[in-house]
Amino acid sequence: MIQVTRINRQDKFWINENLIETMEETPDTILSLATGKKIAVAETAAELAEKINENWIAARPAAAILVRKLMNEE
Repeated sequence: MIQVTRINRQDKFWINENLIETMEETPDTILSLATGKKIAVAETAAELAEKINENWIAARPAAAILVRKLMNEE
């Protein structure tokens, strides 16, 4: 789960990042979920991608080591 901010920049809520199918910046960031729901959030797509990556790495420490190793080889 990642925390996101509603477009009003005041209310925060949690969303299951595994349900996100696409992110569009139009200029607001719109999340399209696997459920068919669309949600406008204040974060940019790049910020959300970073949160998702951080969450993925924290939940999978062995994979994180491999990712860091591969990134250092590039």
